[in-house]
Amino acid sequence: MAERRYAVPNRPGARLRTVKDVFAYAQAEGVQLRLDATEVQVRRPRAGRGGRRAFVVGKKKQNTMKATVVADHRGRTLWADAMRPGRMHDATAVRMEGIDACFRHFPLVEMLLDEGYLGLRRDHPGKALTPPRKPNKSALPEFHERWKLHRHAHSSDRITVENALADHKRWKQLMRWTHRRENLPATYRAIAERVCDRTATSPAHPGHRVRPRPGGAASPTLGPHSTR
Repeated sequence: MAERRYAVPNRPGARLRTVKDVFAYAQAEGVQLRLDATEVQVRRPRAGRGGRRAFVVGKKKQNTMKATVVADHRGRTLWADAMRPGRMHDATAVRMEGIDACFRHFPLVEMLLDEGYLGLRRDHPGKALTPPRKPNKSALPEFHERWKLHRHAHSSDRITVENALADHKRWKQLMRWTHRRENLPATYRAIAERVCDRTATSPAHPGHRVRPRPGGAASPTLGPHSTR
């Protein structure tokens, strides 16, 4: 099951096998991608083994492994892989997996990210989209209001990848992995592909949704066949 790879929405039989396939599909169809990482708690490595600290995440005080997931505007999983020890930074895993290079080969693809990927925004402005930076405390009130509106709009557009992660975490195996760590990547891919098969047949996007933007302008949210 872990080798079946990811179904293309509304295209029976087609499969996205690599992250390059995902970018090629997004560029051809005008799909705006979303990317995020999720943690799975794993068993603590035995004392004295090399690399033991690599799994310890300071934020949660747990031993974890992280998976990187790419979804579309409807929360359908398009790719899930790059399992790595939880201590590794999210942006580092993205670069190691080749996603960073895909931005150069597919210049029309946009991807919504959270604040953990600010380095990608610096390297690929206008394509790797992260939330706007908070203005200085001395800035005028209208700048703070504009920042809140932009941040809320970005979060609303990016929430679909969070929904995709929630679909994966409904499986008990991904709440806490109690088996050998080297078996977790294949299990995660198998579950993600099962979820992908179910969501790929969901109804097509009804069309463009007009979202008010700061300053009174309105911008359509990208649909599955729209381009900028």
